[in-house]
Amino acid sequence: MSSTPEIKPEQSVELLKELHILTRDGKLNQDSRRKLKQVYHLYQFIEPLLAELVTQRGNLVLVDHGAGKSYLGFILYDLFLKARDSGQVYGIESRAELVEKSCELAQRLGFSRMSFLNLSVEESIQSPQLPQYVDIVTALHACDTATDDAIKFALHRQAQFVVLAPCCQAEVAAVLRRHKNESLARTALAEIWRHPIHTREFGSQITNVLRCLLLEAHGYQLTVTELVGWEHSMKNELIIARRGSTPRGNARERMTQILRELNLGDLQTRFDY
Repeated sequence: MSSTPEIKPEQSVELLKELHILTRDGKLNQDSRRKLKQVYHLYQFIEPLLAELVTQRGNLVLVDHGAGKSYLGFILYDLFLKARDSGQVYGIESRAELVEKSCELAQRLGFSRMSFLNLSVEESIQSPQLPQYVDIVTALHACDTATDDAIKFALHRQAQFVVLAPCCQAEVAAVLRRHKNESLARTALAEIWRHPIHTREFGSQITNVLRCLLLEAHGYQLTVTELVGWEHSMKNELIIARRGSTPRGNARERMTQILRELNLGDLQTRFDY
């Protein structure tokens, strides 16, 4: 138990040191206080979803894609699952050295229901190492198309919740850039992305709009908000999707129309599942 008032009594001090939220002597400096506030803010979004799943099912399976050092998975396990008898967290990461370090840390902390797999997000979609059905899929700052692969994974495994904080949406911007002259000749709307900085920002915006429509086409209900304080950049959008029973009727049609009108037909197959 920590005597530092900002730290929750049940939290692992060793984990917070490993995540560089606490200094090696167990102290908080100004930077680490900011990090801790960010952690708690993120946890406030996800904890109600975990609690709902546990209440309904008595168990949950969470898969964190593009996990990196598994920062998110460790925090969720420490704050929510550690005190419970059930619940499994899987971290999916393509860098073998990070997977190895996460395995070592989980073993040292006694977090026995955490597993880490050295897979790309795309590879994980068909991997038998993961359960056929999962409850919640997270992908926080999984770069570029890894977020789309995480959505595909969530749809394939019929996840009840999907929590996304997209990052580095370069693919749509590249297509906008490639067809810019043609688009300018077709429509005045192309002025929206004529300048390179606008191409990048508009590409990011449209990418997330298309992702939302795809999720709605598969019956998910969405909340789109700001992940305030998680990082000091424009990449601060949080998409929370809840699996429902009825797809939004015109979502796929709207998605196709946007792709056509913005001259993004090259991406039709990416959003056509």
